[in-house]
Amino acid sequence: MTHELPEQSEIIEQLRAGQEEALAELYLLVRERLRRVIDFRLDYRLGGRVSNSDVLQETYVRASQRIESYLQKPDMPFFVWLRLEANQRMLEIHRFHFGAEKRDIRREVKLKGKPEQGNTSVQLAAHIVGQMTSASGVFQKARQIEALEKTLSEMNDTDREVIALRHFEELSNIEAAKVIGIAPEAASKRYIRALKRLKEIMQQHAAF
Repeated sequence: MTHELPEQSEIIEQLRAGQEEALAELYLLVRERLRRVIDFRLDYRLGGRVSNSDVLQETYVRASQRIESYLQKPDMPFFVWLRLEANQRMLEIHRFHFGAEKRDIRREVKLKGKPEQGNTSVQLAAHIVGQMTSASGVFQKARQIEALEKTLSEMNDTDREVIALRHFEELSNIEAAKVIGIAPEAASKRYIRALKRLKEIMQQHAAF
């Protein structure tokens, strides 16, 4: 179950009053929200090798080590900062697994994107295919993901990212705007436009 965070000013006050205890309490409030982020961003080919729970725990460790730096300049919402820490940890994981030649995980499917960067179009494709298909074969699913990823990669980068943030990570419009670096009004307009385009793409690939 997820709970609403206090206002940003109250969060900063709590953290400054007692970092360790406050961070633990606040982290519990957003744990499931972070799990959604990790579920979306963690490369699907790592299933069985890296668990969401492990990344959640490691993100908390990262946050506890960096909380003092955040408090010195809390210029982003607390959850957006935690999301950044989670993504940094996943970037390290992707580089470790996909950067080692001795590992064969990349042979499962060759995609246009760069897996070590958690390419958004790849992750979008993987999650959409997971919703649309009942195929259980690794290579059949990989072919579907590759075909869909090629189409998604043609979308505007910002539109694709706002879809990922709003629709799959379930960030608020203000949070998504902060992550992307645009005004909330612009993020809202892009989301509406991009969602329409995404639905068209999904219809095109539904009968793949």
